[in-house]
Amino acid sequence: MAAEGLAGLLPAQTQLEYALLDADTSQEKENLVYQYLKRMDSRERDLTVPELGGDLQWLNTEGPISLHKDLCGKVVVLDFFTYCCINCLHLLPDLHALERQFSDKDGLVIVGVHSAKFPNEKVLDNIKSAILRYNIVHPVVNDADATLWHELEVSCWPTLVILGPRGNMLFSLVGEGHREKLFLFTSIALKFYKERGQIKDNKIGIKLYRDSLPPSPLLFPGKVTVDHSGDRLVIADTGHHRILVTRKNGQILHTIGGPNSGRRDGRFSEAAFNSPQGIAIKNDVIYVADTENHLIRKIDLELEMVTTVAGIGIQGVDKEGGAKGEEQPISSPWDVVFGNSISGTQEDDVLWIAMAGTHQIWALMLEDGKLPKGSDLKKGVCLRFAGSGNEENRNNAYPHKAGFAQPSGLSLASEEPWNCLFVVDSESSTVRTISLKDGAVKHLVGGERDPLNLFAFGDVDGAGINAKLQHPLGVTWDKKRKLLYVADSYNHKIKVVDPKMKNCATLAGTGEASNIVGSSFTQSTFNEPGGLCVEENGRLMYVADTNNHQIKVLDLETEILSMLPILNPEAGDVPDNLPMQREKMRSLPKLPKSAPNVQLPSLTVAPGQTIHFLLKLTLPPDSKLNEEAPSSWFITAEGNTWLLQGQRLSGEIKDVSYQTVIPFQLPGSCLSAEAILAIKVCLYYCSKGSSACMMKGISFNQPLEIASTNQGSLTQVELIHTF
Repeated sequence: MAAEGLAGLLPAQTQLEYALLDADTSQEKENLVYQYLKRMDSRERDLTVPELGGDLQWLNTEGPISLHKDLCGKVVVLDFFTYCCINCLHLLPDLHALERQFSDKDGLVIVGVHSAKFPNEKVLDNIKSAILRYNIVHPVVNDADATLWHELEVSCWPTLVILGPRGNMLFSLVGEGHREKLFLFTSIALKFYKERGQIKDNKIGIKLYRDSLPPSPLLFPGKVTVDHSGDRLVIADTGHHRILVTRKNGQILHTIGGPNSGRRDGRFSEAAFNSPQGIAIKNDVIYVADTENHLIRKIDLELEMVTTVAGIGIQGVDKEGGAKGEEQPISSPWDVVFGNSISGTQEDDVLWIAMAGTHQIWALMLEDGKLPKGSDLKKGVCLRFAGSGNEENRNNAYPHKAGFAQPSGLSLASEEPWNCLFVVDSESSTVRTISLKDGAVKHLVGGERDPLNLFAFGDVDGAGINAKLQHPLGVTWDKKRKLLYVADSYNHKIKVVDPKMKNCATLAGTGEASNIVGSSFTQSTFNEPGGLCVEENGRLMYVADTNNHQIKVLDLETEILSMLPILNPEAGDVPDNLPMQREKMRSLPKLPKSAPNVQLPSLTVAPGQTIHFLLKLTLPPDSKLNEEAPSSWFITAEGNTWLLQGQRLSGEIKDVSYQTVIPFQLPGSCLSAEAILAIKVCLYYCSKGSSACMMKGISFNQPLEIASTNQGSLTQVELIHTF
């Protein structure tokens, strides 16, 4: 057994590492590794890895894998990782490349050993989501209690352990940035053991979780933002590697990039991103943190073009910066927000960047200007503003001496007395502030006083250091209420922070990872929400509910929560589509004569306003929807078909245990001051014993009075009926 753990490898591997430093050619390096393997293989006793427990949960496989049976005859790379860790994410491209070069038929198998840092990361469903998000296609075992981690005395994420065909330990690599050694060690190990006839070419039973996923309009959306007018949303559809611009009713206006990852500038149809996260919009320009491409991209909605404004497409290790944006290497930018330099003449002349990969806050100068405690800078320069680059929770009056731990969300409060950047620092589970007067970095809520303790997390409402968060990823400032909202991602909650009192409290979510649209904020649930924003007038908050693949809408005045439907622009806005609309209307189902007509109170609305009809239906006891016959809702407007122009006129009802959100946006130009919308429902349901099946219907008639003055941006109408 491996009683010594990884320490048993240390003397021999250290000797090899020093010898490799002196080697000049690749041939010399290969010979050194070959000789090292000869010595390791002739040891009296192997340093063996213990068997993986039979009760552990496996992903991406047909069943549990035995290290000493199924993987006998393979060179195995064990990747000890935790899915929140940016360094672990930086290692994945190296593992993807290794898998492309050597398959299980060649004798190589990679096994991810997920050893959680946060309690939330021990949950199998959350690891499944991470595997999908990061396109991991090798077997992964959930070592929730860190059994193998402790057996081998692993001490750092990520750690790679390379095993020979007998489960014998050969090498370990700690941290990221060892691509050359990883390829060298594995290729020579395969060659060495093939020559000795110890490599087997049998296939390992792989069953990818992603292959069983139903299609979804959004896939792991990471961030969402709203423009100044409140009329347009920008969504980072991270898992589809694209940016969506939608109306506030969810109708898609622009699709930029996707569905596959890539790195290409150009027109919207040819541009490509790689897991984009943060987005910032001003007028018709959007800046994007193109996270896994290590780039900042610029989208021009008028020209319909995408360009690169910072980064070189390769992960940077520079922690100072100072070069022109497109020449400056950067590392895993996670969020972006507009701000002002202290000497500039133009508003929004700086783009602040949460540089998660180097644990810093950077700035991209959009015009000439000056940063706090800095010198004059030219337009286009990209440089570090705060953070030493050490991963820690260190506050300091000097921004360069402060320390962050994977900053993942930014928001700006430019007004006095705040005049600061709010930063959610995910790995220290804190919210911090950076003064835009002098750059001082201060603590707001979460974490603890020891700057090196990155394990001070929890789910506790309270003030300052007594409040506890768990890996928060998003933050947004509510100018109207002078409050800060935080996506407390691993607690599956939205928290509200009063920066004056340093008080932090739960606003929405129960703490359970699920997808319930409840009758109030605190009865509704989220699943690792990653980003959020509040519209300028303070009415609506939009939340990127990442693992639920949705955008949730929170009305901060009525405290009603709903889901934003993502609507394809299929019908468009042009009159040419009217025949198509009529065709659609002709194909709608007819309601039975017994269907009741419910008259709703008249509603005063304005041109361009959005209405969300919230359909809440209850079936008779012991009944269920008939899966064979599709139940549906549809909208009609007799005598006022102009109201239906460009609308989604129908939709399927798959589950009545959740409310169905039916979006409707009034045209910008209305042809009359009064109209009636009919929202009709056709349900097919059976008694649970299936002895009888029924078709039932109901029609809700909504009179509209169309006023010329603005009535508010969004109105919600409940449609409730029990059959």
